[in-house]
Amino acid sequence: MEMDSEMERGAQSKQDLMDDSNRGLGCCGWIIVIISAIFSILIFPVSIFISIKIVKEYERAVIFRLGRITARKAKGPGIFFLIPCTDSFIKVDLRTVSFDIPPQEILTKDSVTVSVDGVVYFRVSDPIASVANVSNADYSTRLLAQTTLRNVLGTKNLSEVLSDRESISHSMQATLDEATDSWGIKVERVEIKDVKLPHQLQRAMAAEAEATREARAKVIAAEGEMNASRALKEASLVISESPSGLQLRYLQTLSTIAAEKNSTIIFPLPMDIISHFMHKK
Repeated sequence: MEMDSEMERGAQSKQDLMDDSNRGLGCCGWIIVIISAIFSILIFPVSIFISIKIVKEYERAVIFRLGRITARKAKGPGIFFLIPCTDSFIKVDLRTVSFDIPPQEILTKDSVTVSVDGVVYFRVSDPIASVANVSNADYSTRLLAQTTLRNVLGTKNLSEVLSDRESISHSMQATLDEATDSWGIKVERVEIKDVKLPHQLQRAMAAEAEATREARAKVIAAEGEMNASRALKEASLVISESPSGLQLRYLQTLSTIAAEKNSTIIFPLPMDIISHFMHKK
């Protein structure tokens, strides 16, 4: 409802500007303009330096004649003329402007205090509205960006702030663009730069992540031992089916030990031979 009322006020202010320009200057105003025009013609060599103005490709000029905006559209780019003593103008830059949002101490929805900063890109889409509807469009947009950042992040949990930055940026852009429409400002992009957490919370989150990794490592090690025991069981069943297979495995083990140039070689004796000598005693 507040946004709708603000948009209605912006549309009404634009309509008021149009109505003011349509009403004209009045009789006294036109008399003053004519006198100024005649005076400028009389001193033409001097007034030409005052009357001729030039604005660049990325600039527009909002002209005031006796305090009233002369046209519904700003002048430029290029050359235009002013009537001395009655006309004045304000230059408006149409290029995209970027500014940093200062770090804001924000209390999230789950009662965690974080420091968040960002960057906003905007440009002037309506030069007349940016001059007539707000005293300083640039400064007003900066202040509104700070309050919007606090309001939007105050409705988010810490996990959402850390992982869902893109949707937060889009939400801030839509809110800012709608609020600054009556000022002739178009917000093109909003980005969250950095989220700073308290040191105690950082240590707690690091300990939690380390404990999670250790638990996963233990589970993986246990699964590896279980798979190894199953493989050993299957190998023992295969070897038990052929007594010569055990002898071949023994010889392979001896060749492996000999390849490593060890000075000591252990010869295991089969239990059948030892039990034979034990029975003779």
